[in-house]
Amino acid sequence: MSLFPIEETPITYADVMVPLAVPNLFTYKVPEDFVPFLEIGFRVIVPFGSKITTGIVAKIHDQAPAYKTKYIDNILDGRPVVSPQQIKLMHWMADYYMCTIGEVLIATLPAGMKISSDSKIQLHPDYDPEWSGVELNEKERLLVEHLLEQPHVDFKELPEIIGIKSPSKVIKSLVEKQAIILFEQVKDKYSPKKEKYVRLKEHWAEETALQQLFGLLEKKEKQQEVIMRYLQAVNIFDQPELNEIGLSKKSLTAQEVSPSAIKTLVKNQILEEFNVEISRIGHTSKTIPDQVELTPAQQKAKAEINQGFENNQPVLLHGITGSGKTELYISMIQEALDSGVQVLLALPEIALTTQIVDRLSKYFGDQMGVYHSKYSDNERVEVWKGVVNGTIQFVVGVRSSLLLPFDHLGLIIVDECHETSFKQYDPAPRYYGADLALVLGHLHQARLVMGSATPSFEQFYLAEKGKYKLVQLTERFGQAQLPEIQLVDISRERKAKTMQGPYSSVLVKALEEALKKGEQAIIFQNRRGYAPVLICEDCGTVHQCPNCAVSLTKHQFQNELKCHYCGYKAAVPHECFACGSKDLVDQGFGTQKLEESLQQIFPEISIQRMDLDTTRNKYSYQTIIDDFEKQKIQVLIGTQMVTKGLDFEGVSLVGIVDADRMLGFPDFRSNERAYQMMTQVGGRAGRRAERKGKVIIQSRDLAQATLHTVVEQNYTGLYKNEIAEREEFHYPPFRRLIKIVVKHREERVCQQAAVYLNAVLQEWLGTHRALGAQSPAVSKIRNEYIREIIVKLERENIDLKKAKRLMQQAIIETEKQAAFKKVRIYCDVDPY
Repeated sequence: MSLFPIEETPITYADVMVPLAVPNLFTYKVPEDFVPFLEIGFRVIVPFGSKITTGIVAKIHDQAPAYKTKYIDNILDGRPVVSPQQIKLMHWMADYYMCTIGEVLIATLPAGMKISSDSKIQLHPDYDPEWSGVELNEKERLLVEHLLEQPHVDFKELPEIIGIKSPSKVIKSLVEKQAIILFEQVKDKYSPKKEKYVRLKEHWAEETALQQLFGLLEKKEKQQEVIMRYLQAVNIFDQPELNEIGLSKKSLTAQEVSPSAIKTLVKNQILEEFNVEISRIGHTSKTIPDQVELTPAQQKAKAEINQGFENNQPVLLHGITGSGKTELYISMIQEALDSGVQVLLALPEIALTTQIVDRLSKYFGDQMGVYHSKYSDNERVEVWKGVVNGTIQFVVGVRSSLLLPFDHLGLIIVDECHETSFKQYDPAPRYYGADLALVLGHLHQARLVMGSATPSFEQFYLAEKGKYKLVQLTERFGQAQLPEIQLVDISRERKAKTMQGPYSSVLVKALEEALKKGEQAIIFQNRRGYAPVLICEDCGTVHQCPNCAVSLTKHQFQNELKCHYCGYKAAVPHECFACGSKDLVDQGFGTQKLEESLQQIFPEISIQRMDLDTTRNKYSYQTIIDDFEKQKIQVLIGTQMVTKGLDFEGVSLVGIVDADRMLGFPDFRSNERAYQMMTQVGGRAGRRAERKGKVIIQSRDLAQATLHTVVEQNYTGLYKNEIAEREEFHYPPFRRLIKIVVKHREERVCQQAAVYLNAVLQEWLGTHRALGAQSPAVSKIRNEYIREIIVKLERENIDLKKAKRLMQQAIIETEKQAAFKKVRIYCDVDPY
């Protein structure tokens, strides 16, 4: 026995977040080799159950957990890719939005930053078919013989190799016989983009050697031309070091030199070919000076915004449509970048990013990155890494951009902050971007501006109470006037038989006048497709989705019925499936039918739709918006996409085809939403001083009060009426809402589970807080029935964390019941 005790090296542990729907961090041992440089925010590979996954190191310590720990397998990056503030934000989101930390990480990390693994099979190192003494059946022998010829095979190749669909029994038997082993081959999903470059071999990159080279190539004109073109582009005589950088092969071949001549020069050791890693993010240069000219009204608003910043207040910028909020944003962004901080401009929709990105890139060039779902996984990884390494200081993006790894964020701007597109509905975390921006601003001590012509009533209420600094812009930019708004009674026109399909005579005449003047128009309908409903005139049967409790929408060009919830498709029937009648008619108007009807009225004009169907491709938005800006399109027909802050100087007319569809929703926010949508889309008209705008709103009931507040542009009048009702009936902002959603494939089980859960909630929280199990407007989606429970919680004098904990315990209690084990239950905090 040694007289001197051997000191054991203390074990270092790391708590790791994994991108799986699990509530806890998991503790792993850190290999000694990793200890000196492992930091919080590193991406690591860890074993989890029988698989491996990507993890993010959230904490490093020396406290062993109560369970047996495994080692971290590997580190994927040379520096942290997640910031400490980001980790705090993720924990806050999991807690506030009542979901798991794993679900938050799934939403946060781009798919390209999660490793993938393929199951592989190889022969066991100790297995020798000559001496093993193990008997193999025919299928097992086929696989072993295949593995003798190549080192390993993919699991997915097995059915073809051994000739059976399900090879699991064969694999299990061979593993037990110690003939094979299974392993995971790990790959990083992100792969950098590479481009072929060429350069002169070092031997030839001198003047004397080049003279000799041209002598050698005297009779080889095509090869000589390649060298001449290279030397014109790469001036190695004045700057010899440029030869090391070389020239892209693509740029050489673009000059119409012979590709085969380049190939020959490489083969003859005159040129050398190599790969260069290049960015997928398009590089742009500034084309506009740093300073933007502000009007006196904008200067006044900016001074008030700065006053709010000095008092550490977030700012609500209430600026009417066309008041020039973007110019204000540009001025503030430039000042923030000059001070050395990061900036985030969050927008509600990809459609809006397309136009504003073009504008901003002229001011900020390569300082700016763009982040949204139409970008590929690899492009989003490059923006993420640009934020980490500091090459991107300013990001324009949709709600997911709030989850980027900022570490010195100084300014956050949330434009169109009222927009429901800032709400994440599925999957978890079901967060609201404008609210998350407040938390992000607090974590970074960053300045926050939320801008809108029609802020949500909750936001305006908080501004009235002093939680936000309220700044108002009440005049349009450049002396432009607000549009004239006219209401049209389509019930009266139908009786007079003056309607032309979905268009009133008033709207048709206004379109005719605008088009004669060479002006453009926007037609808005809150729906895509051809017709909302295909109905049998004889028995009244409506064609419904078999998976969801909604009618199918007719799409004329594809000649099919579609469900916009689950994607189900069916051919348009020739007869009613219920009674056999051939009298099937379209009821209602989608964007597709609006386009077809308008083309019949004005056959000579160019019309384009902008809805989900026409903007599926990456560059669809850009193409449509560019064509409309260049006036290649005279009338743009669209859904909510056309309401979101777009700026077209040629638009003088906006037509809202069916205002009633917006006002008829069973939602306490329906009047607010309808006002926002009509005001926003109307604000696209007459945005230049030389062109007075006009908005025509079609409705069957002109007595609706909300329509008149739109005509009068009386936001505060509608706000006062609505806020008084919400206080009386205990709705936000006076109460906090949490929606609990219950789903199951059987309606009876779904209903019973919801009733049981509601009873537990009422017992634990009180009957005045849990309001009963209700069937929503769409009570079945993707073959799952849905029930909802609304929980109303007071804003004050209540322990919110305790209330949420009781709700989660009530959900667990429900899921523990034998009859409800397959029921899915989740919470939606602050449903919008």
